[in-house]
Amino acid sequence: MNRLLIIGPPGAGKGTQAVKIAEELKIPAISTGDIFRKNIKEETELGKEAKSYIDSGNLVPDSVTNNMVRARLDEADAAHGFLLDGYPRNIAQVHELDAILADKNQQIDRVLLLVADNDELVARLLNRAAEQGRTDDNEEVIRHRLKVYEEETAPLIAIYRERGIVKEVDGLGEIADVTERILKALS
Repeated sequence: MNRLLIIGPPGAGKGTQAVKIAEELKIPAISTGDIFRKNIKEETELGKEAKSYIDSGNLVPDSVTNNMVRARLDEADAAHGFLLDGYPRNIAQVHELDAILADKNQQIDRVLLLVADNDELVARLLNRAAEQGRTDDNEEVIRHRLKVYEEETAPLIAIYRERGIVKEVDGLGEIADVTERILKALS
């Protein structure tokens, strides 16, 4: 079974790789950002609730995020596996994901940890910001995001390492090369 998480720092290519790996394994790539946008667009109850927090400039509480993930994992296409991108983001969400999957007699099979040198990531993100005209992404902001990522995800990675399911993959290089490294790590 392929119930996977992809974790990595900003700029490591998680979203790109999630789509490629999911296509290869014939499972859905499930991004929490996509779940939020879909629920808001379709004006579901959870979408309306999330939008009220977002519109007031607040973070969407874990309870809303957890319920959206639970609903998404209940959809038919996720019955035989999935690749989650952007969830869990904290220890409480790790435990909630465990509970969601336990209700189905399932568990996470593998955690793909994309690793990359911070200086390389800064260069990559500055380049992307220039290409997309994102003036808010300067080196100071990017380095702060990388620091926050390290602080917030280190405890999650530790939990999954204890379970022996983390596979580290070098996230730098050509997209196809990284995809090949991930597939090799999964085999």
